[in-house]
Amino acid sequence: MGYRVVVVGATGNVGREMLNILAERQFPVDEIAALASRKSIGTEVSFGDKTLKTQDLDAFDFAGWDMALFAVGSDATKNYAPKAAAAGCVVIDNSSLYRYDPDVPLIVPEVNADAIVGYSKKNIIANPNCSTAQMVVALKPLHDRARIKRVVVSTYQSVSGAGKEGIDELWDQTKSVYNPVDDKPAKKFTKQIAFNVIPHIDVFMEDGSTKEEWKMVAETKKIIDPSIKVTATCVRVPVFVGHSEAVNIEFEDHLDEDEARDILREAPGVMVIDKREDGGYVTPVECVGDYATFISRIRQDSTIDNGLNLWCVSDNLRKGAALNAVQIAETLGTRVLKKG
Repeated sequence: MGYRVVVVGATGNVGREMLNILAERQFPVDEIAALASRKSIGTEVSFGDKTLKTQDLDAFDFAGWDMALFAVGSDATKNYAPKAAAAGCVVIDNSSLYRYDPDVPLIVPEVNADAIVGYSKKNIIANPNCSTAQMVVALKPLHDRARIKRVVVSTYQSVSGAGKEGIDELWDQTKSVYNPVDDKPAKKFTKQIAFNVIPHIDVFMEDGSTKEEWKMVAETKKIIDPSIKVTATCVRVPVFVGHSEAVNIEFEDHLDEDEARDILREAPGVMVIDKREDGGYVTPVECVGDYATFISRIRQDSTIDNGLNLWCVSDNLRKGAALNAVQIAETLGTRVLKKG
């Protein structure tokens, strides 16, 4: 016996990817429903070798469904997630709405799967921010060995993190650069994204950081350890899919690069590609469509005691969003609901 599963926001980038990954990983589904806003009712989406027609989210009855994977913004989630949860359907939410709620577990299954038991307080589980998800997969096994004191991270985040509008803007602007009569001003982003980088993701906060940077700090503390100090600079780059991060880590205990490399090679969800030669590292183009978080450029930081640097790359639509949500669903199934 399998599960009755709902995907909310099934016509968006992340919703479509959720359906793909549920099928790829052969999640035990008895019945699946694809939901979208009223303007997208009837749109066809793929689920393995099947084609689903989207149903009206506003009119949908969640009673009798086991779990709902939400891939819509915080406003829609605020309206519909409590209704699904109250009907007995466990919500796995990809928005930022519930991530910092102390009664809602924030889960990366390779890192803190045991926290899944906290779902019952609100019948809701939160998926972390895409840039956080890949980083904590790399940090947790190193923290278990040598205790992380401080993390300094600079991100190189692809435009797909801003949705279809972000992808379209990069595509249109890139073409327009070569056509002097075709000007494509910035709309989704604050400045031109083609052939440029923008050190600004989400809104600015009072201390000068952006909300994206604050998310990485707060989520790392909640998922791994509240004592870890984190400082982040988040940058949007002209890459379609795949987030990259340059991570500097300071530990309480000494950890040499060779041992760190061995630890990461054995860590769940991690693939180490680290050769000190031309091309001996992973770039965003190479990680697209893959489940793994790739780690390269592991080396000592000689400027501090007990320091390491590493390069971290992952498909943000997969591990950063859809894959992590499906992994949460798998964990919920095997550890709690136990139907599949």
